Amino acid sequence: MTDIQIKHQEQRQRTVEMLKSQGLTRALFTHPNTFLWLTGFAPPAQMGVNPFNGGPSLVYVEDGHFTIIAIDNFAGGLAGLQDDPDCTLATYTGFTIENPLNATAKMLDTLAQATGGTVIGRIGVERFNLPLSIVTAMGTTAEFVALDSVMPTLREVKTAEEIALLRENFHLSDVGHAAARQAVVAGNREVDVFAAVSSAIYKEAGQFVPIGNDFIVGYRQANIGAMPDALEIRPHDSFIADISTTYGGYWSDSCATYYAESPTEKQRKLHQTVTDALDFAISLIKPGAVAGDIDAQVRDFMRKAGHVVYPHHTGHGVGVMGHEAPRIVPDNPHVLRENMVIMLEPGIYFPGETSIRLEDAVLVTADGCAVLTSHDKSI
Repeated sequence: MTDIQIKHQEQRQRTVEMLKSQGLTRALFTHPNTFLWLTGFAPPAQMGVNPFNGGPSLVYVEDGHFTIIAIDNFAGGLAGLQDDPDCTLATYTGFTIENPLNATAKMLDTLAQATGGTVIGRIGVERFNLPLSIVTAMGTTAEFVALDSVMPTLREVKTAEEIALLRENFHLSDVGHAAARQAVVAGNREVDVFAAVSSAIYKEAGQFVPIGNDFIVGYRQANIGAMPDALEIRPHDSFIADISTTYGGYWSDSCATYYAESPTEKQRKLHQTVTDALDFAISLIKPGAVAGDIDAQVRDFMRKAGHVVYPHHTGHGVGVMGHEAPRIVPDNPHVLRENMVIMLEPGIYFPGETSIRLEDAVLVTADGCAVLTSHDKSI
């Protein structure tokens, strides 16, 4: 895998312009996804809460200057930001053997140094991810301006750096699909397929990579999606492998349906219908297209093919989250723009019998779209 070093200068410039449009000179960003988007640094994946991490990691902006506040053991991953004259890296001690663990208190002290103490006047914040300890530390003279709905909008159009990292993720999910196709055989269990996928992706990436989403046999009663269990694959069973990876903090997504030994004639026809629906959905993607209109047309395609329409979204954006705007769902007026990255995933489900879903990632281009996933979705 390519070691992509992302400094995210374009993301920070967009943020400066956004703050100016809001009439703000200061902002404090506390959401982990915003921290990643502004810095390009994703903390290592943890199993549960780590008491040594302190936190949260913060980005404080004042008059166009960014102060990155994080625990000291993240300093190596953030060091490149010091090459940007508009950034300052401020770290605080996390783990220590000399004193009780008090990283959160040290984080508040570091923030106070950046802000100059008590905040007076307007400051942009992410209200839904703003710890009470920070609210208290800023004092009653701070006037909080909510930016919760603004930041996801800034993330919709991907930078060249982000698209490169997303391509790396889609390559990993493609590798996982090749392993899944080989592992879907009668006698294996759902969890055996997941194990094969995970092993292939770890080897390709050369590191641990968080992996989801759905690994299920079609005879489940709730056969749209779930993490794997010990259910055994039988001859002619369908198997949905909806694979995501999180590499460099960014998410992939992808889906294919495989068959043990061979599909039945019914499954062949269903698979072709879903293939055609996905191809149709891809043909609708271009700048200026409306998310809700795309959703309606794909659902109408499925109805005309004589099938009950899938009970989930037609698609969604992807980036620092597995599901971002724009959402391809009913009545969504969101207009597509160049360099958005969108997942498309129609499906057909017969509970307790069989299920088929296929999914590709597309990059919105100047005059249409380009498919970013290359996994084999054929029977």
